[in-house]
Amino acid sequence: MQAIALCCLLALSGVAIIGPSGVLAWSENRRLLAEHQQEIKQLVEQRDHLSNRVRLLDPHHVDPDLAGELLRAKLNVVHPDEMVLLLH
Repeated sequence: MQAIALCCLLALSGVAIIGPSGVLAWSENRRLLAEHQQEIKQLVEQRDHLSNRVRLLDPHHVDPDLAGELLRAKLNVVHPDEMVLLLH
């Protein structure tokens, strides 16, 4: 009976050290957490940028500068007195 209890105790100890949430997996989990937090930060910045552009393109209050920028970029529309400089 004691041998069975000892085997169970050793098995549980092994899982606690080597298992997916064991001591050895902590560094990997910490690294993954840092990567995911960085990705979340980038996605929040991208969401805020897109939210601002949506707010500026509201049909009732369109920002004239953004509308002109989009017209020039997407439709290749310019005024006759404008000069276009392409910067690469």
